[in-house]
Amino acid sequence: MNNKGKLFKKAHKIEHWHVLAVLLMCYDIVAIHAAYFVALWGRFDFIFSRIPDIYFIPYRNFITWYALACVIVFWFFSLYKSMWRFASYTELLRTFEASFLMSVIHSVAITFLLGRMPLTYYLWGMIMQFILLLGIRFSYRLFNQMRASAKSRKSNGERVMLIGAGAAGQLILRDIMSSVETNDKVVCIIDDNPNKWNRIIDGVPIVGGRDDILTNVEKYDIDKIYLAIPKAMAEDKRDILNICSETDCELKQLPGMYQFVTGQVSVTSMKNVSIEDLLGRDQIKPDLTEVFEFISGKTVLVTGGGGSIGSELCRQIATHSPKQLIIFDVYENNAYEIELKLKDMYPDLNLKVLIGSVRDSRRMFEVFEDYRPEIVYHAAAHKHVPLMEDSPCEAVKNNAIGTYKTAYAAMVNGCERFVLISTDKAVNPVNIMGASKRLCEMIVQSFDYKIKQGKANEIPQLFTHVGKENADKNGTGDVFKNIKTEFVAVRFGNVLGSNGSVIPIFKKQIAKGGPVTVTHPDVIRYFMTIPEAVSLVLLAGTYAHGGEIFVLDMGSPVKIDTLARNLIKLSGFKPDVDIKIEYTGLRPGEKLFEEKLMEEEGLRKTDNDLIHIGSPIPFDVDEFLRQLDTLMNAAYANKSNINELVAGMVKTYHQAACSEN
Repeated sequence: MNNKGKLFKKAHKIEHWHVLAVLLMCYDIVAIHAAYFVALWGRFDFIFSRIPDIYFIPYRNFITWYALACVIVFWFFSLYKSMWRFASYTELLRTFEASFLMSVIHSVAITFLLGRMPLTYYLWGMIMQFILLLGIRFSYRLFNQMRASAKSRKSNGERVMLIGAGAAGQLILRDIMSSVETNDKVVCIIDDNPNKWNRIIDGVPIVGGRDDILTNVEKYDIDKIYLAIPKAMAEDKRDILNICSETDCELKQLPGMYQFVTGQVSVTSMKNVSIEDLLGRDQIKPDLTEVFEFISGKTVLVTGGGGSIGSELCRQIATHSPKQLIIFDVYENNAYEIELKLKDMYPDLNLKVLIGSVRDSRRMFEVFEDYRPEIVYHAAAHKHVPLMEDSPCEAVKNNAIGTYKTAYAAMVNGCERFVLISTDKAVNPVNIMGASKRLCEMIVQSFDYKIKQGKANEIPQLFTHVGKENADKNGTGDVFKNIKTEFVAVRFGNVLGSNGSVIPIFKKQIAKGGPVTVTHPDVIRYFMTIPEAVSLVLLAGTYAHGGEIFVLDMGSPVKIDTLARNLIKLSGFKPDVDIKIEYTGLRPGEKLFEEKLMEEEGLRKTDNDLIHIGSPIPFDVDEFLRQLDTLMNAAYANKSNINELVAGMVKTYHQAACSEN
């Protein structure tokens, strides 16, 4: 069946509410006949034989047409579309307006068309019509409330605290009360509005604000807490959830405003509280119009495209209509996985997946010569701090030299923009991973400096072998003329859920019953979700003019110890009781907090408040490029003094087994 056929079938599918609407229409027709008959019958002492034909015949000839007209008008007043188990003042008013309007029409029409009727016929007919119409509709809600009340009296279900006495909270409350699928009972409500305190909604007391949560959890023996404040600011939601996480209660919340606006407010729409909810800031949703204009119709290469950051880059780039997307990764499993996902999500995407290492200059030249990418997002890197401390030469080979070889191939093959994915660990690094990423930043700044000076030919091509990738094969230097590549770096902190991040590690430790290992009780980090970070990386790339180090605003730092404790609570356990927390000490190369900028760097604003530009720290570019050749040879020779060589090039690198700053 084609899409048009499916849409037609879906549009004509009979839903449960359609059946209820038809039954309600039939009831209304009968009720209207009955209302005016009883009014006429009562006028003559409820003796049918006393009703004169002069009154009964006009009634008989008119009432059916009038009832059908009422059904049509009631439809336009949405009296057949309302969810009557949630009926409120709005439904009452709408029913009154529709009934009163039709009663007036009835009085005028029957009088002028068929003759004058008794005054009591008009008056009592109008009243009884309204009562019968309203009664059947609100009786459904009354029945549900009575059933819920009976259920709560004999219920052994769980006791619920509802946070939020607004419209969303009331809908959740009524849904729980009327549900036949759960025996749960809302026993108290929390709201920060003092005007609502000590008042009652559907028999449930509003007992106070957020400061009263812990007291009332104990007082009412609460099992579950439902947060139903879709309009709450992220900071307020975080503070409330942090208070709730001090209890042993199960926590759930409404996903957000979308569900409230679309009317999808029910117990089933509640979701578990995630660790992101406790970070206390709204999700960053930048306007990516400029990104679309920048990427659309261009060939884009993502190195490390199978990794956590690289794969998200690929996903978001795929939505911006590139001419071709090239994924380059050394690890075939990751590359294959993202290839399958992208082909499924974007069947029309011109996608190419290539396997290789950024450390192989011949492979990089081959890729750039064959595909001529105009934009490169360089995400390929070794990022695990303790592992790189044990293998420092690998950090230099892959991060620094790999970036150099990729950048060089991009420069001489007509690439327009080269965006390096950097890290806050490059700021005052105390580990070789951070120092190697600072080398990467210095490399792209050196390339940019030489290009702007018109001296791209002075950038040495680093070889670990002699091969066909020699850029200036004919020795004329023509390849270095009209170089237009702009080199920039984007620096940000930790991302939630990335490979090797603390959240997946903590979850695995909790699943095993603990202990959860935290390096230090005071260690703090900046966090951002992967989609947020990648969106800002893409946006920063559009602002580039060459040589910038863009710094993303990561918000407020988060204590890792607090993060671990909250995750344990969200998993339904008590920290240090059910799941132990062990402090293992800072690992080699770690420090208590990460910095986003070096002291020597200042910040300049961009058009986006979340993206800043760090003023570059001056260094001798020529001396740096000469040292890189020595560093490369030492790394490939696996020299034991590689850290000292790096320290000689990165003046802010201070080796330490661990650091308290």
